[in-house]
Amino acid sequence: MSIVEIKQQATQKMQQSLESFQHNLTKIRTGRANPGLLDTVHVDYYGSMVPISQVANVALLDARTISVSPWEKAMGAKIEKAIRDSDLGLNPASQGDLIRVPMPAMTEERRKELTKVVRAEGEHAKVAIRNLRRDANDGVKKLVKDKLASEDDERRSQDEVQKSTDRFIVEVDKMVASKEHDLMAV
Repeated sequence: MSIVEIKQQATQKMQQSLESFQHNLTKIRTGRANPGLLDTVHVDYYGSMVPISQVANVALLDARTISVSPWEKAMGAKIEKAIRDSDLGLNPASQGDLIRVPMPAMTEERRKELTKVVRAEGEHAKVAIRNLRRDANDGVKKLVKDKLASEDDERRSQDEVQKSTDRFIVEVDKMVASKEHDLMAV
């Protein structure tokens, strides 16, 4: 593998880490309803745990209510129980075949808790990006050790990988700040 390939691979993986972080942020509730909020909730479907989206239709009724329509009538109670037992703090209500999941108004205390969660997620994303930087630099050092690249190439590539790392970390910081702003907006 060449230095160029190592840098490209590191940049691609950093981009994937950023996208993963962005996906994780959508699961943190801001008081507005989002069908992606229920992605982490799994329900028992004939002995195996599957995401709700695989056994029901999840949609928005309005800005503060998610509707869940099970494809099988027997799944309604299981889905309701799974949502209630999740750590999301939601209280679903059945209306015939439809399960309504209203978003409760968030307290100031809950908002501050969620900003801490957002910051922790941001730190995890930054650690992942820094680990990718380390892996890329180790790959280049191995090429230098095997005499496939010069030390000047190593220094140049480390500078470029660092610039890429810095760029992605700034993006993570922007996403964290934006999500915190959304959370604290009443």
